[in-house]
Amino acid sequence: METILEALLNLTTENEVVEFKEAKNQYDKDKLGKYFSALSNEANLKGKQQSWLVFGVKNDKTIVGTTISDSQLNEYKSEIGQHTAPRCNFINSHRVLKNGKTVLLLEIPAAPKGMPISWKGFNYGRDGESLVALNSEEYDRIRVQANASDWSAQIIPSATINDLSEEAIKQARIRFTQKNPNLKSEIEKWSNEVFLNKAKITIKGKITNAAIILLGNPESEHFINPATSKITWILKDSDNIEKDYEHFTCPLLLNIEKVYGKIRNLKYRYITDDTLFPEEVDQYDPYIIREALNNCIAHQDYTLGGKIIVVENENATLTFANSGSFIPQSIETVIQSDSPESNYRNKFLADSMVNLNMIDTIGSGIKKMFNIQRKKYFPLPDYDFSNSKVKVAITGKVVDVNYARKIAQMPDLSLEEIILLDKVAKNKSLNDEEIKMLKSKKLIEGRKPNFHISSKVAVATNQKDDYIKMRGLKDEHYKKMILEYLEKYKSASKDDIDKLILELLPNILILDKKKNKLRNIMYAMSKKDNTIKNTGTNRNPKWIKV
Repeated sequence: METILEALLNLTTENEVVEFKEAKNQYDKDKLGKYFSALSNEANLKGKQQSWLVFGVKNDKTIVGTTISDSQLNEYKSEIGQHTAPRCNFINSHRVLKNGKTVLLLEIPAAPKGMPISWKGFNYGRDGESLVALNSEEYDRIRVQANASDWSAQIIPSATINDLSEEAIKQARIRFTQKNPNLKSEIEKWSNEVFLNKAKITIKGKITNAAIILLGNPESEHFINPATSKITWILKDSDNIEKDYEHFTCPLLLNIEKVYGKIRNLKYRYITDDTLFPEEVDQYDPYIIREALNNCIAHQDYTLGGKIIVVENENATLTFANSGSFIPQSIETVIQSDSPESNYRNKFLADSMVNLNMIDTIGSGIKKMFNIQRKKYFPLPDYDFSNSKVKVAITGKVVDVNYARKIAQMPDLSLEEIILLDKVAKNKSLNDEEIKMLKSKKLIEGRKPNFHISSKVAVATNQKDDYIKMRGLKDEHYKKMILEYLEKYKSASKDDIDKLILELLPNILILDKKKNKLRNIMYAMSKKDNTIKNTGTNRNPKWIKV
């Protein structure tokens, strides 16, 4: 380790795989996570097994030493493990005595082939010694590495066709025939062995991991251990308390129908525009259920050993979750491209599912899910990519029918714009490109991160009152109210001013930010405008008009 440290210190500058930090007694966990993501991804791109984050050394190579303890280091490791995807951590940490001071070397592993390391859902990289976003070209370079190793195509030497379900093979034949009706007479003549090869479920008669997942007997799941082929359905009441559950294993080709049958897809009625008669629809469109469920099977990262979770909540939400990162990076990318993914985590499994008419590869499935929800005035699908999982929540009811109708009836809004406005309504963060696009079309107003719908959208959706509440009034209006109060009542305490102004401040602001804004207004009035003064104390002010 002394030799390695000496070599690092002899570098002309920091680079993509080496970072020095002073970190005398502590280091910010969020910054640490960003550097972990960046250094891990850069090590992959540079063909290195690891990169180095060195604590106790300044950027100019001055040794200052660090007192970060093992318990602190364990806290850092816990934080890294929780918020990286796929979950990752330091290979080793090494303490080296240099010039009488302790230097801590953190050995960061290279990102696995095909899987960039993200921190809190965002992929970081390095431009020389600077921390930056991992650009699309670098992201794709890591992703394509997955093509060299497809877990779903791996052959299980000890498994035979007898380990597959006869009933599942029969259903697979039916589905394959539906997909290829022109081959019906030929398919009927094929033996099971020939059919499985033709459908690309087996390879030259050898049983693959994909074959076990889709067609395997329940007792055959052990062949793919430590991976699992399980779907768990859970029913929760409106208080999020579990009421019922059931586990389903292979053959998933058959058992996805059993999962579908467990979901209580009630009818939902509501009044649409220009009619006195109620519209009746399924809470959850059957296409959305099957698309979400089949996507979980096709894109699950089976090497992580997790299972697929389907949670049905009586508050009219349905959540699907599978292990692994979201390969296209963002939902917006999928919607905008509206084309097939160029890379798949489980290409062999995905191709098998295409051949069995379970999924398609034209890239329109997710976009169709969004359009179905949009046309029903239901909230759009809500995706979450944190904690090395892909989760999508489907809401089976109208949350705000008036707003939903009016947004849907703005003909100039694209689906992509509606998705972003949906993020604004849910107080989700927007990236710089999304902000620029929405502002250029005058769809949002405000400052990052506190955005709200613009006056243009407010007028179109008849939400002018909500717009004013979200945007707030000009500071001069609040100042005038305070002066009128002091004119009438002669003086005011902090509580008096809070009661007068706080609830009128923009709804987009949380309480702490409202209080901060009010403090700034009072400061401006007393120090700059000289219209009021404090005759009390800083802790218990008593404001009067000058």
